[in-house]
Amino acid sequence: MSKQKSIPQRDAIPQEYTWNTADLYPTDEAWKEEFQTLKSLTQKLEGYAGRLGESAQTLYDFVTLEQQAGEMLSKLMDYAQRKSDEDTRVATYQAMVGQISTQYVELVRATAFEVPELLALPEERLEEFYAQLPELTLYRRYFHNIQRRRPHTLSQAEEQLLAAAGELSQAPDDIFSKLTDADLTFPDAVDSQGQTHPLSNGSYTLLMSSPDRALRKSAFENLYSVYGGMKNTLAATLAAQVKQLQFFSKARRYPSALAASLDGTHVPEEVYHNLISTVRANLDKMHRYVRLRKKLLGVDELHMYDVYAPMVSGVEAEIPYEQAKETVYQAVAPLGAEYQAIIRQALDNRWIDVYENVGKRSGGYMSGALVHPYILLNYQDDLDSMFTLAHELGHAVHSYLSNRTQPTVYRDYVIFVAEVASTCNEALLMEHLLKQTDDKRRRAWLINHFLEQFKGTLYRQTMFAEFELRMGELVAQGETLTEELLCREYKALNEAYFGPDMVSDPRIALEWSRIPHFYYNYYVFQYATGYSAAIALANRILTGGPQAVQDYLTFLSGGCSQDPIDLLKGAGVDMASPQPIQDALDQFGRLLDEMEELMA
Repeated sequence: MSKQKSIPQRDAIPQEYTWNTADLYPTDEAWKEEFQTLKSLTQKLEGYAGRLGESAQTLYDFVTLEQQAGEMLSKLMDYAQRKSDEDTRVATYQAMVGQISTQYVELVRATAFEVPELLALPEERLEEFYAQLPELTLYRRYFHNIQRRRPHTLSQAEEQLLAAAGELSQAPDDIFSKLTDADLTFPDAVDSQGQTHPLSNGSYTLLMSSPDRALRKSAFENLYSVYGGMKNTLAATLAAQVKQLQFFSKARRYPSALAASLDGTHVPEEVYHNLISTVRANLDKMHRYVRLRKKLLGVDELHMYDVYAPMVSGVEAEIPYEQAKETVYQAVAPLGAEYQAIIRQALDNRWIDVYENVGKRSGGYMSGALVHPYILLNYQDDLDSMFTLAHELGHAVHSYLSNRTQPTVYRDYVIFVAEVASTCNEALLMEHLLKQTDDKRRRAWLINHFLEQFKGTLYRQTMFAEFELRMGELVAQGETLTEELLCREYKALNEAYFGPDMVSDPRIALEWSRIPHFYYNYYVFQYATGYSAAIALANRILTGGPQAVQDYLTFLSGGCSQDPIDLLKGAGVDMASPQPIQDALDQFGRLLDEMEELMA
């Protein structure tokens, strides 16, 4: 491994490579002033309790005030969280995040009467209101979605109780995060030369992608030895997470926690099951990938600590940020001048916090603030970092167009479509890079990256989704999620997905204990469905001409103005069908064909 660069302090980073939080609030004092305004708005909203059926004007005044408070809450949260993420050690911003999080819960509690009162309004009464005050028709879809969930909505007192319990439901995730991110420490990993390397959850992936097999094995064994020592605690934590989901789904009279989760984003349960069954029917391709990996690494046995090792070596991989910016900009040219202009704004107008600094939050993300999106990176001058830039810019354009096109009530797109735009950008970047080279080894290096995306997103996330589904089913059947049961179920899934050419190391049975996504409420399947939709859309954009591009931009501008399945259908992809998933898996097979030919 190359020698790790020293991490600079925040004030050593040139300003042009930092995001501009002054676009939200010029000072902390301005934030505090608006925070007080939000508190007064929350109290004012509470004063509408029992009055929503009075008149069209009263209802309109309430929902517009509620939307204003929601926008204010979002802006306040954006500022506090962005400042906190710049240096997570700063107590001032930790406190501000805590304050606004508490105020969010208070806002939810203060408006808990809304849904029960709206459900008490007959449809005929709402129609009268629309006729009396045409401005209210803007909220017709919003009201309809509340009415649609009538069977799952409780009395006002019960809704207030569930809202107050909202903070308690976060306890399993909070405990898991504090334990794994703050309290657990790991022995150093040791490479083949006897050199030690600091091991943490953050450094683990980097160590596992090292060409030094001894280092990978050491990192793998040392990480899971620590998790193994905490397996009973982590099993109890995960069990608590699954039980709280069961509690809330039963309280709202859903048949399962899965049904409750998907109903929130209007996604049919068949979509979840279609994903698992279609991927299961194509495990032969994953097994073929494992055989190819074993062959290219030249090992007698392929172990789980070999999964992230590079299959293609000797290719120059340094990609400075300035180069990555221009490459991504060029790669999205098929989406047209409007799309590229938004990308240019993001790159040139300090929407992005680029480099790592001491105390900065790890990883990468996009936050779709109304002033403009914000992107956090920890750019490392490599191919993965360039793809992360493309990924987060996809999210940014999606948020930018939805925020600019939709009224407040319909701006926020649902999670099901959230990963589509980001992954579509990645697919376009890959196609652009492949067109730039005829060199067999460099092409193989790029295809290797593409294969890793399919493996990590379409197969691995589906495996996670199947595990999450199984845990929910077992708890619903009255089973207790002990560490023994969790390890047994996870190991069986891992063996099925990776196939007979992968040595199923006993420690991999513990992997469930370190996956934060199992605390996200049936979230991970959307990575796989989003990836499948994105691959289909990228192919359509590259072959379908101006209409395909316009359909895609319309989708990006849609917010939540339609159900997500309908939004994607408008862009040309039917996710109610297993076909997009099958098409993506078929493309994975074709990439394997080319990789085998290039490396023959």
